[in-house]
Amino acid sequence: MPGDSFTDAALILVGHGSTKNAASSAPVCQHAAELRRRGIFAEVRECFWKVEPRVQGALARVAARRVFVVPLFMGEGFFTGEAIPQALGLRVDTPADAARRQVFNGQLVHYCRPVGTHPAMTGVVLARARGVVAQFPFPRAPRPADTTLFLAAHGTIRNENSRKTAECQAGILRELDLYADVHAVFLLEKPAVEECYALAETRNLVVVPFFISDGLHASEDLPVLLGEPERVVRERLARGLPTWRNPTERRGKLVWYTGSVGTEPALAEVILERAREAGGCEATAR
Repeated sequence: MPGDSFTDAALILVGHGSTKNAASSAPVCQHAAELRRRGIFAEVRECFWKVEPRVQGALARVAARRVFVVPLFMGEGFFTGEAIPQALGLRVDTPADAARRQVFNGQLVHYCRPVGTHPAMTGVVLARARGVVAQFPFPRAPRPADTTLFLAAHGTIRNENSRKTAECQAGILRELDLYADVHAVFLLEKPAVEECYALAETRNLVVVPFFISDGLHASEDLPVLLGEPERVVRERLARGLPTWRNPTERRGKLVWYTGSVGTEPALAEVILERAREAGGCEATAR
């Protein structure tokens, strides 16, 4: 909400984190550092579900009486709907609006919606897709109209919301009519990532990992599913090199592969929008 002041407030970014891959935490730290640099909030902290600093106790680690908590997750689900609020000490057995704004130990806590479901994520995806082609215009940069865009997401049969966010985003991008076509593909559901070659009617493909971090899924699983030999992927990882060379020809297609959407610098603006939304709700409630 334009005009909302956060100078008396703290911002807490919540990530999943991983004990197996340190890169999983990097985007959360990246965006926290950027927002800290801007000086918009009195405090900016990061915390994680899997690694230190943990979600538990995060509210006690900030001094501000007004706190905005933004989950850096792609969709609504168990973690954002139950696990994280409970770990923070917030109630989840209240009406939806009340659950988003609660007083806890003297702090007014705004629990924001995850960044991945915000409408501004469309711009983040486009920035990733345009950026990789501009950076690697070989043999020449293809036009979006001659390119099929893919969002590669996780998907899980345990929670339908896992795929819904990616599918909705693909639908929005398809309606913009910038690319020849747009599809969502998944690690654990159909259509599978490896089906992108059959789905694309164009020679050019841009694959955008619909993940927060360049962790194991984005750096290992997806490149292998797209056809890169697992041995080569592991060798490149060990040498600190990108696991996909842009562009790479596979099955008669030319494939550009981007970094995860969560590593795009523009995501900092989406985080701010989530806080502004919550601040606007607070002003309306007064």
